[in-house]
Amino acid sequence: MNRPLKNALASIGAYMTLIFEVIWVCMRRPPKWELIRDQLYEVGVKSLPVVAITGLSTGMVLAAQSFFQLSDKGLSGATGLMVAKSMLVELGPILTAFMVTGRVGAAMCAELGTMQVSEQIDAMRSMAVNPQRYLIAPRFIAGTLMMPILTVFSCVMGIFGGYVIAVDYYGMSSSSFLDPLPMHIETFDFVMSMVKAFAFGVIIITISCYRGMTTTGGAAGVGKATTNSVVICYSVILVTNFILTVGLNTSYTYVSQLFAS
Repeated sequence: MNRPLKNALASIGAYMTLIFEVIWVCMRRPPKWELIRDQLYEVGVKSLPVVAITGLSTGMVLAAQSFFQLSDKGLSGATGLMVAKSMLVELGPILTAFMVTGRVGAAMCAELGTMQVSEQIDAMRSMAVNPQRYLIAPRFIAGTLMMPILTVFSCVMGIFGGYVIAVDYYGMSSSSFLDPLPMHIETFDFVMSMVKAFAFGVIIITISCYRGMTTTGGAAGVGKATTNSVVICYSVILVTNFILTVGLNTSYTYVSQLFAS
């Protein structure tokens, strides 16, 4: 087995070990509420502006493109449904995850990487302080709790932006935009969005923290680790999104056919 493959397998093993250790720490002895509260504010509240801008602009673009492409075919009434479905099951979770990765994940990796290269984490271990419990667990809890909330907020902003463009700019009636939504938006769509958001939250926090905790090489190493963590998060999020989409849709079809029979 060549050296790069061995290093990759060792990194994957260490990463999975970190995940299990953090989950065990959270279940056995959760961190202090003050630490979790600070991370909830950092991950959630401070991300609201960028998530709002992203969701709003995406919904506006979706509405403009959908109305432009469908109006000459007599299908402009589907504009609201296309915006809502796209934001809820795909673009909302994905774009929110990308924004949180760039704003929160990179900051976490840089902060933990700086602590690692300056030997602050080693000093914590020498004082019998568990870095997983003190540094990673609060971020893990905050990330997994706030990502679904931020995703819902992004979807709402996207639908609102689509409504503004379709109704106020293109002159589409409000009922034509909103009436199809209760009929065609299913509980499964919301469940899929929340499952994706939760999975993306786990991915962002754990990868960013792992790369930060394994940083070497001084200041240059911190910059390299931060860049790598963002790129890895983006790649893993896209692959995971495809797997979840196919898996959840297949499971939903199978269950629906099972109950129908």
